[in-house]
Amino acid sequence: MVARIFVLAWLALTFIAHAAAAQDDRFAGAVYAAGDLPRLHSLLASWRGEVVLERYFNGARATRAANVKSVSKSIISALVGVAIDRGMVPGPETPIRTYFPEIAKEKDARKQRITIEDLLTMRSGLESTSNRNYGAWVQSRNWVQHALAKPLFAEPGTEMEYSTGNTHLLSAILTKATGASTWQFAQDSLAKPLGFTLPRWPQDPQGIYFGGNDMLLTPRQMLSFGELYLRHGRISVKGSDPTTHVVPQKWIEQSFVPRGVSPISGNQYGYGWWMRELAGHQAYFAWGFGGQYIILVPALDLVVVTTSASTVAEDRRSHRRTLFELVEDLVIAPVATAAAE
Repeated sequence: MVARIFVLAWLALTFIAHAAAAQDDRFAGAVYAAGDLPRLHSLLASWRGEVVLERYFNGARATRAANVKSVSKSIISALVGVAIDRGMVPGPETPIRTYFPEIAKEKDARKQRITIEDLLTMRSGLESTSNRNYGAWVQSRNWVQHALAKPLFAEPGTEMEYSTGNTHLLSAILTKATGASTWQFAQDSLAKPLGFTLPRWPQDPQGIYFGGNDMLLTPRQMLSFGELYLRHGRISVKGSDPTTHVVPQKWIEQSFVPRGVSPISGNQYGYGWWMRELAGHQAYFAWGFGGQYIILVPALDLVVVTTSASTVAEDRRSHRRTLFELVEDLVIAPVATAAAE
């Protein structure tokens, strides 16, 4: 009996300590639950433009950049939108043969109909370079040619199949269209306006920056990118002109139009962004392997960011499910309740 009382008292004190450390008491449950996730590194939330939750776990620090994995795909999408707005790329309907004329030599003439939009929406029809094919792809001598050489499993623009090869082709297109590396273009058009420096990330054997994987951002920088989209592409950095668009508003609107459904998760997909309902509200999210998320809930003026260990382990899927439930039930739902008061 004494031992049970001691345990209950310890749990109560632990909960109180976590609650005291949270910026907002309504997130005390989220902080407490997050403390039990050994793979979790950070949990942040910005509500109505103010950071109301920022906690780090398992030795992580605010200044340490995270490998955001496939969150990078949402950033590549933003860069494509900027390039189109600046006239460097004609538009999403542009056939990729414009940049890869070697496609004309392919036996399957249908490949010549693949467009930039098909790459953005994972509907290129090309067999995936991800999952079971990932190792062979990244060990190949030419990632672009390897991706282009994949056979078509469906007509371009029809069926969705997730493939990092699609977004790497977008990185190659950006490099050709802008005359700069994808890193340099991202640095100048996104990172600099948002007030930070973007570290270099891996390149393929030809020097093209990895499109759609392995970018490095701190959780606060991820939050800034989420806020940028929530503010319709306008800068929210102190001292900046609030009318200046970093990413075109029209592009963000187009990015959030569902254009495919994952046969695995059932989530909808647009231009590099996932979509589903969370806590009764439409949410849009950038999603990276292992539990890297930038989640936007426009109706609540809310951005939620999480980073986690990106290593391959048996518990990564259960972690991702638990983390998503935590965000929905203990972050988004309390904000929804407060917003309705």
